[in-house]
Amino acid sequence: MTPLFRKLLSINWLLVIILALLLIFGVHSIYAATDHLAGDNLADKWNKQIISIGLGLVLFFAATLIDYRWICFGALPMYLLSIILLLSTNHGGDKVGAESWLRIGPLSFQPSQLALVSGILLISVILAELPKLHKIFESSFIRLSIAGITAGIPCLIILAEPDLGSAMVWLAVLMFMLLIGSILLRYIIVIVEVGLIALPILYFFGLKDYQKERIETWLNMLNERPVDELGAAWVPKHNMIAIGSAGYSGKVINAMENDSLASPANSSTKLVTQMGFIPKNVAINDFIFVTIAERYGFRGATLLIGLFATTLLLLLFMGYRARDSLGKLIVAGCVAQLFFHVFMNIGMCVLLVPITGLPLPFISYGGTFIIMMLFMMGMCQSVWVHRHHKDVESGERTIRQDELPLMQEAVSRM
Repeated sequence: MTPLFRKLLSINWLLVIILALLLIFGVHSIYAATDHLAGDNLADKWNKQIISIGLGLVLFFAATLIDYRWICFGALPMYLLSIILLLSTNHGGDKVGAESWLRIGPLSFQPSQLALVSGILLISVILAELPKLHKIFESSFIRLSIAGITAGIPCLIILAEPDLGSAMVWLAVLMFMLLIGSILLRYIIVIVEVGLIALPILYFFGLKDYQKERIETWLNMLNERPVDELGAAWVPKHNMIAIGSAGYSGKVINAMENDSLASPANSSTKLVTQMGFIPKNVAINDFIFVTIAERYGFRGATLLIGLFATTLLLLLFMGYRARDSLGKLIVAGCVAQLFFHVFMNIGMCVLLVPITGLPLPFISYGGTFIIMMLFMMGMCQSVWVHRHHKDVESGERTIRQDELPLMQEAVSRM
């Protein structure tokens, strides 16, 4: 059996199946959200999503079959490149909405996604590998400082775009990786306390007016206070109407049972997401969950959340079985990124958190995001596939893994 074939057999195929279901669900949801927009430039977004998925799958299997330790050698160059691209975006790059993109001809690229992926890999190397270079790096404070600077630079650049949602992802990823990276708990507690103290300062002096308005609108809606339903509360209000009116089965299933969805005269069968109450450009991105929940109801939304929960549990198990701290940290960073995106995206659709503009992994439309997420899934698969490919150090001599059975048999005969 060739090593390549052995690696293919070692892939966690349950995770592959779940990712395939999520990707299919996402393409179908994008198509369903745009099938009524004949002639609009959004009508072919599902085709572009399939192309992005194809490119992402190439990176997924490449990252899976290559030992993750080799890929991590490119973490620093990738990180430096992403910083250059982020700075280029802020100084002359084209801006689309609240997020900045770089355009190269007909193609657009979001450097913040590359920065996050390369940052996860680089922080993993800092926390796991630096102590092997010199004893000074065994200090939790020094590793914490280097990791903090590594995360802080792109985080501040992204905040200047401004893109608060993507900057918040950095904080969640860093904190979870510090917990896994053997950093002393007292340092993490101090960071949390300083962060809580800095929250009021950040709110009053760091946020833009529209960001404050989103938070105030969210709090007012939670407490059933008067809000500007024609302004800041327009989208959150109609999100809740779309989700709340779907019921258990969803409007599509109910309409199919009543055989009335195709009747344009019956306005009660029309979907909120199709009538323009939710901007069509975000109905396939930030608010794709609203589109899904309205069409397929509580049942469809629960299925989607169940797939994400299963994915997170599988990743945690894969990280637990990693062969070294580097692998554990890579998976930890990916878990934090995935969980934060899912929690914030679904949470802002159901008024659990303010609107932050984060896409739903594997579901929302977005080329750069889907490619980078599939690459990170490939890195997690690499941690799983190569979990037995390790050396065991004994004194001054390194014993290869394939030598262990022979040595154990010799010891048992003694």
